[in-house]
Amino acid sequence: MKGSLLVVSGPSGSGKSSLCKKLCAEYEFACLSISSATRAPREGEQDGKDYFFIPKAVFERKIAQEEFLEWANVHGNYYGTDRRWVEKTLASGKTVAFDIDVQGQAAIARLYPNETTSVFVTTSSIAILKDRLIRRGTDDAAAIAQRLENALGEMNCIDRYDYLLINDDFDASFETIKSVALASRVKRGKVELRKFIANWRG
Repeated sequence: MKGSLLVVSGPSGSGKSSLCKKLCAEYEFACLSISSATRAPREGEQDGKDYFFIPKAVFERKIAQEEFLEWANVHGNYYGTDRRWVEKTLASGKTVAFDIDVQGQAAIARLYPNETTSVFVTTSSIAILKDRLIRRGTDDAAAIAQRLENALGEMNCIDRYDYLLINDDFDASFETIKSVALASRVKRGKVELRKFIANWRG
């Protein structure tokens, strides 16, 4: 079976990362996209599993040669999605799950419109999102305020996505995203369908 690209976006604290990780841990057909990064590995991180760690000069050469589907400079470090790795994984029949921002979704959907299925994950209100960020305990008040401000901007991009998933119940949301992932594997573009019909006719 041909692979697919499952792009999952949403505000920090929406649960998108947890949903993607659970999907890829429980189902062999799915795997997480592995980004390239120029920063040093953190404790416990493994090259080729968490990130592909590469020198800044190599990353910039790859940018010039258009080898990334999307990339960004975050606090002086580059992060990007390697086109060759994605295409190789797609050709192997896997569903590649992307935990990625709205800019990344736009880039991938533009390059692979027939293979991409996108899901925007959020909470039913900003108050619930704020409460989750506070309870998570990883950010101070200023960082939480910035994440909520970013969330307001991300919410304006919902209409770019195929599906909107309100993640107020993780188990129910997981069942939904699993169904979307399975459906993405039988999604086909019009050109591909015309070829299938021609072959079917003989």
